[in-house]
Amino acid sequence: MKPVDKKIYLASKSPRRRELLRQVGIDFELLLLRSDGPRGPDVTEEVLPGEAPLDYVSRVAREKAAFAADLVVKRRMAPRAVLAADTTVTIDGAILGKPATPNEAIAMLQQLSGRTHQVLTAIAVHSADFAGQVTQVSDVRFGVLSPAAIAAYCATSEPYDKAGGYGIQGPAAQFIEHITGSHSGIMGLPLYETAQLLRQAGLPLP
Repeated sequence: MKPVDKKIYLASKSPRRRELLRQVGIDFELLLLRSDGPRGPDVTEEVLPGEAPLDYVSRVAREKAAFAADLVVKRRMAPRAVLAADTTVTIDGAILGKPATPNEAIAMLQQLSGRTHQVLTAIAVHSADFAGQVTQVSDVRFGVLSPAAIAAYCATSEPYDKAGGYGIQGPAAQFIEHITGSHSGIMGLPLYETAQLLRQAGLPLP
């Protein structure tokens, strides 16, 4: 595998993924995909009929990376590895997306209260001669949440840009009784798996 540019393209709007890449010293340039507008999103994040959570998150990450890699070629940008990711929360086989309203956020947290759910983060890396993907799965157990705690949390801006209505790096950390898996994966980018994929793509990481 020939070495690629030490900088990568990050096809994600998530500020948490940017923080995590900076944490481990990976330099990146944003390559943002269109999520709305007259022509619609570049990659749809709608769940397909009958699509299982693992299949869903893998497909979205893979399609984002492929679309972004194609943009690099079409725009004649510097050849670099492209990293894309997608995170979803699942419980009882159902996918919990980003709540759009307080009522949706409250319902999600009520469903998670006192139970264990899964956080799935798929990452995909594409470069000129490499395409790889992995999905990291973590178990997260919430303590029993009081109606007052749920209402207070959902009155803030915290739940509304996060799958499942919460982020482990914010105030909702106090809800989490136990995790099994990857803390950074629950945040949205499992760093161990990410570094492995980028090395496979030729990035000169330590």
